[in-house]
Amino acid sequence: MATSDNQSAQQLEQELRPQSRSEKVVKSICRGIVLVLSLLLIVYISYDTFMNIPFLSNHKYMTFQFWVCVAFLLDFFIEFAYARNKKDYLKRRWFFFFISIPYLNLVNTFNITVPSDILFLLRFIPLVRGAYSLSMVIGYISTNRAASLMAQYTAILAALVYCLALIFYYEEYGLNPDVKSFWDALYWSAMNMTTVGCYFSAVTATGKVISVILPIGGMLMLPLFTAMVTSMVQNYDARQKKLNRELALIRAEERSKQQSGTQSTSDPTDQN
Repeated sequence: MATSDNQSAQQLEQELRPQSRSEKVVKSICRGIVLVLSLLLIVYISYDTFMNIPFLSNHKYMTFQFWVCVAFLLDFFIEFAYARNKKDYLKRRWFFFFISIPYLNLVNTFNITVPSDILFLLRFIPLVRGAYSLSMVIGYISTNRAASLMAQYTAILAALVYCLALIFYYEEYGLNPDVKSFWDALYWSAMNMTTVGCYFSAVTATGKVISVILPIGGMLMLPLFTAMVTSMVQNYDARQKKLNRELALIRAEERSKQQSGTQSTSDPTDQN
């Protein structure tokens, strides 16, 4: 019993131990690399989609995505190496390992037959890891906890709107007469995210699924916005109370000095 308690105490002490400078630097560099690679991947996917370039036959793109996934896997194992509790890390982050696997390269290498729609969706799997890194970077910039959470969620939602607009454009262009360009798809995606809706609807199965996902993401935004505003009001109220207390202390000190000065000037008169 005592041995297990000691082990639990040692494990808790390791988890609460602050990160070393080298660990912080390595993790920051890894997150920065993941973020940059994710943005480049979005640019590459967007360009191929707009130009209607078949990505499986595009050797440059396939090579680039492969090394992006390798970088994501290295980031996963580096964080695993620094983790205090390896088991807990795997429980919380196993998802990041699976979304870092280069599925497109595996499909292309082993000549696996996959529908074209599924292939296109597989291109976006590594971007989930990038969206997480983006939210983490923005969260570090924000000082207030509620504002940090709001900024992280906004970044993820913006990435979601753009990527789903790309998928919607790929699926609907040529089939939906209202989708004449990517800007129509982006407008449709943004309006559905706000839960207002758009003047035209999806005609494909994938587009209809997206039209369900976007309003759900938009509705999740409302409680976070409410929490952020409430936190800002509470912080403002706390600052005002602190300022009032400081002003009260300053005025009390001034009155005390005035009273002591009055007493010191009246003492010689009393003696005479």
